[in-house]
Amino acid sequence: MTIGTPDYSIKNLNEKTDAEIEDLIKKSKEELFNLRFQKATSQLENNSRIKAVKADVSRMYTVLRERELGITTAPEETSGKAEK
Repeated sequence: MTIGTPDYSIKNLNEKTDAEIEDLIKKSKEELFNLRFQKATSQLENNSRIKAVKADVSRMYTVLRERELGITTAPEETSGKAEK
């Protein structure tokens, strides 16, 4: 069993563009900050969520690095308009 959020699995991340992954990293880092803040103020109810978010962020960085090295390729970006 993998640690982390099922939405951030390698399969799902490989279907996203680099920009989308960077947005997900930003959101996950904000969540991690909030979780750490809750822990410091003794308001955190689920301690394992910190570990899961850290694993998600690491997984996202791994996908981006694999693309940078040419191990995997990013999906083609769609412009949202149908080509004629």
